[in-house]
Amino acid sequence: MLSSRGPLLAWAVALPLALCIRLAWADIALVTGRQSDIQDLSREEATQLYLGHRATLANGQAAVLIDLPPGPVRDAFYLSLTGKNPAQIRAYWSRQVFTGRALPPRQASGMEEILRWLAEGRASLAYLPMEALDPRVRVLLTLPAP
Repeated sequence: MLSSRGPLLAWAVALPLALCIRLAWADIALVTGRQSDIQDLSREEATQLYLGHRATLANGQAAVLIDLPPGPVRDAFYLSLTGKNPAQIRAYWSRQVFTGRALPPRQASGMEEILRWLAEGRASLAYLPMEALDPRVRVLLTLPAP
């Protein structure tokens, strides 16, 4: 005999999973600190910077790139910006580091650390989910959910 709790149990498991997936697929903003020297940034420039193809901004200033720790927001950011999934990004950066071509972005421990680093740097870039934005940052580029 089938239990009437089966569908209820399925919903109890599926609903939190669906909410986590929705958070991972929310729009993401590429941001800099409010006092930053960076005025604008194209999607192409952001892609080149976050894939290590270039290390400087259009004005010649060295860019300081910041990554969130591995997780759904980071995965969504790279997928939206570069079209690469997490395994591809890890393999890509392993090759870049091994060959000495580039170093990956500096990894923050979380959003608060990113906000602190952005406030301290004049040429720092990071990404945050739209719902995590606050007055300490200025949005340069919005990436739609992948």
